[in-house]
Amino acid sequence: MRLGRVVGTVVATRKDGKLDGTKLLLVEPVTADRTIVAFLTLAVDAAQAGVGDTVLVVLDGRAAVSALRRRGAPVDAAVIGVVDTVDTSSDPV
Repeated sequence: MRLGRVVGTVVATRKDGKLDGTKLLLVEPVTADRTIVAFLTLAVDAAQAGVGDTVLVVLDGRAAVSALRRRGAPVDAAVIGVVDTVDTSSDPV
């Protein structure tokens, strides 16, 4: 699982039937301090995220298909959560 920031959406009128009704998001992988660490990823939205949201992304096909709940869907990345806060303090609570 990785952190990312949603930077856009993709509209595809023609796609695999198992993706009908899904929202496709462009996600920029980031560190906890929001530093960009990789190239954009196209991910299926399973968490009702939107542009500007910090999100949790899975980049494994099996986990992504499981999150989407569409067996056999051609998916290798999915947004599975919207992050409220990130705490990087090292002080134990």
